[in-house]
Amino acid sequence: MELIRGLHNIKPQHHGCVATIGSFDGVHRGHQAVIARLAEKSREFGLPALVMTFEPQPLEYFQPDKAPVRLYRLRDKITALGQTTIDRTLCVEFDYHFAALEAEEFIDRVLFKALGVRHLVAGDDFRFGKDRIGDFAMLQTRGAELGFDVETLPTYEVNGERVSSTRIRHCLDRSDFSAAAGLLGRPYQMSGRVAHGDKIGRTIGIPTANIHLHRNRSPLQGIFVTELYGIGAEPLPGVASIGTRPTVGGTRALLEVHLFDFGEDIYGRYVNIGFMKKLRDEEKFDDIEDMRIQIERDIEDGRAFFAAR
Repeated sequence: MELIRGLHNIKPQHHGCVATIGSFDGVHRGHQAVIARLAEKSREFGLPALVMTFEPQPLEYFQPDKAPVRLYRLRDKITALGQTTIDRTLCVEFDYHFAALEAEEFIDRVLFKALGVRHLVAGDDFRFGKDRIGDFAMLQTRGAELGFDVETLPTYEVNGERVSSTRIRHCLDRSDFSAAAGLLGRPYQMSGRVAHGDKIGRTIGIPTANIHLHRNRSPLQGIFVTELYGIGAEPLPGVASIGTRPTVGGTRALLEVHLFDFGEDIYGRYVNIGFMKKLRDEEKFDDIEDMRIQIERDIEDGRAFFAAR
């Protein structure tokens, strides 16, 4: 998959495509249904399939305090899109200039002249352009004038309910990882590069792999049974903490993973963490020793989980 970073990087060879537009947070089964439809149209027109997405997401730009926590960072989203049939992803910087773009100009200059869209799949509630004036009806009307089709798809449901990023967040809030996986079409994971930390875990005999989340907020917080992917052929079992580490005066959210019976140096490795079960919320302990005792209990609980599988 080709990643086009910004409108200014659209080249003449990118003219001509079938496309869809959205935040695509999580690239869940509803998104996958849109992508599957786009693949059909790609074959019909003999043109590449393109996803247009935004960074930051529009609500993060307009109302950052009210924007929902992301399921995926941008890198994770691009990786997930790259595992589909999408040929190109256009990541548009959502800034003052883009927010001020008139709806008609977006259609004419971006969709028609720059991208040469021949078929567009969009939600019937899609709004765009300055002051959100543009809507699905405008897309259909102007598309017909310019020679491209616009369609929407029926709501994609699982167990009688619409699949959405919001619904997946609710699953994660209650630590229902099985339900989240059913909506995503894959287990929920976080990813990142193993970095050096302050080595507190090592000093108490419980070394951890530290992964900076590079997020304003995390959809998960607490202590979890986990599997780590990316080191060897099989996932590595362990327990992990996501939080600010209040016992040691931490302020920034960090993902720390203790791997069972593992002693290799994996600093700098890019890994994925899958979440199996929540054990408890993060706590502030009176001292390091109390924290160590509780972590040992967490490790016992984690081992028991895997032994019972």
